[in-house]
Amino acid sequence: MPSTWCLRLFLLLVFSANAAFSGTIVKTLPGFDGELPFKLETGYVRVGTSEMFYYFIESEGNPKEDPLLLWYSGGPGCSALNGLIYEIGPLAFNITEYEGGIPSLMYYPYAWTKTASILFVDAPVGTGFSFPLTPEGFATSDTLAAKEIYQFLRKWLMEHPQYLKPQLFVGADSYSGISATLVVQHVLDGNLDTNLTQLNLKGYILGCPEIDGKITANAKIVFTHRIGLISDELYNVILVKNFMLSFTLFFLVNNVIFHLVQATKVTCGGDYFDTTSENPACYENLQLINKCTKDLYKNNILEPKCTWASPESADEPARRLLEENAEGFILSPPRIPEFWCRNFNYALSYIWANDQSVRAALNIREGTVHDWKRCNKSLNYGKDVKSVLDYHRNFTNKGLQALVYNGDHDLIIPNLATQGWIGKLNLTIVNDWRPWLVDGQIAGYTIKYSENGYRLTYATVKARRLKKRITEEVDTHRKSPSVGNVITCLRGLFTIILSRESLHFRNSGN
Repeated sequence: MPSTWCLRLFLLLVFSANAAFSGTIVKTLPGFDGELPFKLETGYVRVGTSEMFYYFIESEGNPKEDPLLLWYSGGPGCSALNGLIYEIGPLAFNITEYEGGIPSLMYYPYAWTKTASILFVDAPVGTGFSFPLTPEGFATSDTLAAKEIYQFLRKWLMEHPQYLKPQLFVGADSYSGISATLVVQHVLDGNLDTNLTQLNLKGYILGCPEIDGKITANAKIVFTHRIGLISDELYNVILVKNFMLSFTLFFLVNNVIFHLVQATKVTCGGDYFDTTSENPACYENLQLINKCTKDLYKNNILEPKCTWASPESADEPARRLLEENAEGFILSPPRIPEFWCRNFNYALSYIWANDQSVRAALNIREGTVHDWKRCNKSLNYGKDVKSVLDYHRNFTNKGLQALVYNGDHDLIIPNLATQGWIGKLNLTIVNDWRPWLVDGQIAGYTIKYSENGYRLTYATVKARRLKKRITEEVDTHRKSPSVGNVITCLRGLFTIILSRESLHFRNSGN
């Protein structure tokens, strides 16, 4: 073990030997004008040999009665700050007036904290400001992450007993749909232990969640079919020379798939697309589909991809590097309005979270996380759970309440995947498919199910094409509520979905 690591480990152990919990109220933050208009607490909770960092924002409504929502982001490896700033929290960066230095923060009035207290946690360990005390602690997985998050939640609640009474919801997005499902199961199992304090679990909230890898992989191909990203004619030229294929690609934009998808079904396993098939024809068809979609911004195919900023725009590895290293952007304010893409928003988080004054305000322990990343792409993470569908089947017998939402132009976790696994639960429809509105406009569609006291509300969110100038759309596209999703937040959207009535899942009959 390197001597520097030994010294770091020694100092951390000495510093935190008697402090399994450490929380501090934060009243001001660099970049925000004046005191924060809500209660923010940050701190660490010791879980095994790891220190898990959290941001807790108390409900701006009635904290004694409003629910407590545990929330962490997808990836795996995306920081809770991603959820706080870009998804559901009461802060947002002011990207239209950025001129260098520490980005300025604005109060976001449509946050979920209007009707819920939210406990944001950097999970799994190695994410955000959470860190292990031993080198071995960097290795994690679906199952290990779920155990640590559950232990974190239980320990945090023991230190904050006033939040044991309100209803508890477990929430996550994107890939963390896997581990969040396991966390819900851990809470249910823990409540069976009479030696443990009961947690008032009411349900869970999942945004564009990964639930079953095969269902998701299959849905991606079906989605590209339905949305018109692949040509009807593409399959007809599979055996033609490469130059003929490139000519045919000219017509892709105005066509809809059929032949290619049908051919892919035949070569990849009938009605189900086995994307792991070793059939050469299957592999070739999947590669052709990939060529037609690789230059899309897959989180929202209506948004621009940031490839233009790459110095080697024709080089796929360079593009990948650009997406993974948003902090490498040189932000030129005059260019942002004209050539906006979502990574400009993300770049500000790197500048902000790596500033020493910000770290001091958040009470980050010195010498722990030297290079904060919005999403840690180098996380040592083992994906050891392929499906949690059976857990959700089990939940239908536990009287839980669930809210599941998905953007309708998401190519990472398509809405068809979410609707697919929900359909396999064989629930009874109590309110059939119908639109839901914001300011008189259709913002998406929703359907409600019920079975044995279990109730599930599913909602899609209609994506909108971004306007040319960011200054024209700042109010309606400030946040996207899931890493790896397409949900472009309409004004007041989540206040409506997560109003006190819907979060408590009261049956309004509408």
